[in-house]
Amino acid sequence: MKITEILSTNGVSLNQKVADQSAAIDLMVALHDKVGNLSDREAYKKAILEREAKGSTAVGMGIAVPHAKTDAVKKAGLVAITVPEGVDYKSLDGQPSNLLFMIAAPGTGADTHLEVLSKLMTMLMDPAFTKKLVEAKTPEEFIALIDEQEAQKDKKEAAKSAATAPKKVSLLAVTACPTGIAHTYMAAEALEQSATAGGVSIKVETDGSGGAKNVLTAAEIAAADVIIVAADKNVEMGRFDGKKVIKASTADAIHGADELVKRAVSGDAQVYHHQGSAASETKYEDNESAGRKAYKHLMNGVSHMLPFVIGGGILIAIAFLLDDYSIDPSNFGMNTPVAAWFKTIGGTAFGFMLPILAGFIAQSIADRPGLAVGFVGGALASTGATFAAPGGDVPSAFLGALVAGFAAGYLVLGMRKLCDKLPAALEGIKPVLIYPLCGILIIGLIMCAINPIVGALNSWITGVLEGMGTGSMLLLGLLLGAMMATDMGGPLNKAAYAFGLASLANQNETGYMIMAAIMVGGMVPPVAIALATIFFKNKFTSAERKSGPVNFIMGLCFITEGAIPFAAADPLHVIPSLMVGSGVAGALSMVFKCTLMAPHGGIFVFPVVGNVVMYLVALLIGSAVGCLMLGLLKKNVEQ
Repeated sequence: MKITEILSTNGVSLNQKVADQSAAIDLMVALHDKVGNLSDREAYKKAILEREAKGSTAVGMGIAVPHAKTDAVKKAGLVAITVPEGVDYKSLDGQPSNLLFMIAAPGTGADTHLEVLSKLMTMLMDPAFTKKLVEAKTPEEFIALIDEQEAQKDKKEAAKSAATAPKKVSLLAVTACPTGIAHTYMAAEALEQSATAGGVSIKVETDGSGGAKNVLTAAEIAAADVIIVAADKNVEMGRFDGKKVIKASTADAIHGADELVKRAVSGDAQVYHHQGSAASETKYEDNESAGRKAYKHLMNGVSHMLPFVIGGGILIAIAFLLDDYSIDPSNFGMNTPVAAWFKTIGGTAFGFMLPILAGFIAQSIADRPGLAVGFVGGALASTGATFAAPGGDVPSAFLGALVAGFAAGYLVLGMRKLCDKLPAALEGIKPVLIYPLCGILIIGLIMCAINPIVGALNSWITGVLEGMGTGSMLLLGLLLGAMMATDMGGPLNKAAYAFGLASLANQNETGYMIMAAIMVGGMVPPVAIALATIFFKNKFTSAERKSGPVNFIMGLCFITEGAIPFAAADPLHVIPSLMVGSGVAGALSMVFKCTLMAPHGGIFVFPVVGNVVMYLVALLIGSAVGCLMLGLLKKNVEQ
């Protein structure tokens, strides 16, 4: 099958002017509909937008390849547009795209078209070829250029296949992206081109939508010096046990193939040691420090815990909004039937917070055998079990759940090493009997021993926080807000956020005030950046000014990372400015006694924020201060 069998002149539109990514998508979807590739135009567009939400399909070098595999496509097809002036398609290299192909793949049926599409993707790696396509005057010329380039590629492939003495494979690679249509093959082509240019033999396995192709054999893996895994999803890693492995993303391979191949040739790679069954799809760590590993384990627990805390916290807040305080102040939130319903459901969800946190920390450390042991440890931290009162006495809350998660994970790891000495006949009962039985028993003993200690520490911290005066709360809000803007998603930001979650677990007003200060501190950086690009245009490049307003949305949604590109471009001036703005917002939130029961959501949870008007004032003042600081500290672009 040739490329032009799924791309016709009716599906090519040249020399277009489109305002933005959305307009480009609309134009290409309309072309697919025009040539009869679609059975449901709106469903296909929805699938395209869902793929873009996972990450931009603009791969750089002026090329974008949006794609979707869905039942809304009745026959495989390809359309193309050229935009000589370029369109901002959120490219990986930050540059506008002027050559765009949109792929429509049927949700079911044969995937023979994928090989054709993979050939096109590799052809687009030739800058001279893409330049000719952008400069094409008519659709007929555009199609002819593709036919000519395809013929040349087929000729090269035939010559390669006809070689009587195949090259010995010394470098192997695997490429894989979530949808497996475009990036998978472009990454493979980039690695092959780079290896060929360097005189290195390579074989690349592509884990695409049509299944794995060019699969690496056991003999090839055994003979390989280094294996490059350029993947945006988990791939089968057990087969690489004991081999040197370099881990990268498909974007790294597309834009930095030379560096990856150079590293592989020099032997700059860690030996991969697999944990788990040989066929499991397992993430791995490249010689990480103990601190980095602990941080990743903690974040695994936090990320799984957040949906329960957010959903439960908002429902509890709604219960307070709907209740009548005057009926019984001591039972506020449960006085009316409607409020009681919301608070009961929200409290049930919120109650999973500590078991989920501990369970998924343990799972991150010891895989699935650690999950049950961690869950039980977190639940015992929540109830406060002790030897004297196993039913619950001294809850150790968030801190206890952290201890439970790490203790459970490393406890199960230890048991796995001990059980390695057991007869092979007992292998099947380890995960279903030995690990859960022994693990739950031992974690129960551990938690009954530490709950009184950690519970007392937690009570002391809570007492200190509740006893703080206005000045101390102001300083605490200033510090936490500034931490949220220091590295915007990095360790300091996450440390402040984890402190907020720990305070939230206490379910008191002080904890809710701390969480409010932290969220507003995290909302300020992107909003301040967006304001500065409007009021201090001469401080930013043209590209920065175009992307600046998007930060309004990101900031209001509590996505602090939206400010990272601006901070990375000028850290000495941007980061201090944002820290000051976020610190001011956090301090004002504390002074105004704003409260928040949900640890995420941005403006979408403002209806359940306590003292929401002054919370908005804190956000506006902090953002304005950050904007003014940027205007004062940043130099003009020409300087």
